[in-house]
Amino acid sequence: MSKVVPVLILAAAGLIIFFGFAGWPGQTELTAFAACLTDREVAMYGANWCSHCQNQKNLFGAAFKKINYVECTSRRAECLAKNIQGYPTWIFADGLRLDGEQSLETLAEKSGCVLPPKN
Repeated sequence: MSKVVPVLILAAAGLIIFFGFAGWPGQTELTAFAACLTDREVAMYGANWCSHCQNQKNLFGAAFKKINYVECTSRRAECLAKNIQGYPTWIFADGLRLDGEQSLETLAEKSGCVLPPKN
């Protein structure tokens, strides 16, 4: 019985990640939001092995492809030049830096991009 509980928890987490987070706008709206972040010169610096980066990417789902993302494992010089010390790190055009996972609401507030309302 004790082995069943962790398996059920992992299965539930997988379903949430696969099907998206309930209440968030659809991918079309999130794609527009992600494109706005890129248009406003917001960039996320991360690493493919970083679980926090994966969580951040999952918030956007397929819309993440519109994010200006710098993979620090393959672009080390750029990340060193920006003094990236942890993942993810968000850098804004005005120099503002946010370290760690950020909510979509925080990214909207700091960037001025409009986050569509939750369903």
